[in-house]
Amino acid sequence: MDIITLAEVSGNLSAIGYGLAAIGPGIGVGIVFGKAIESTARQPELSGKIQTLMWIGFGLIEFLALLGIVAGFIFA
Repeated sequence: MDIITLAEVSGNLSAIGYGLAAIGPGIGVGIVFGKAIESTARQPELSGKIQTLMWIGFGLIEFLALLGIVAGFIFA
């Protein structure tokens, strides 16, 4: 079995970097939706306000993820 050196690695490693960075927004979306479900179960009368705040939080998290993709294309 041959040892692979760094000189033999070809391609764009930023795709791997963004793939690893996409874990953060995935965790964030899971937390936002989980907490929204939990708070709706605790206080069902506030479900409209909770859902509004949930979608705002989701939008901000996804914006940051898309900003990471765009920054990757700009700086590559």
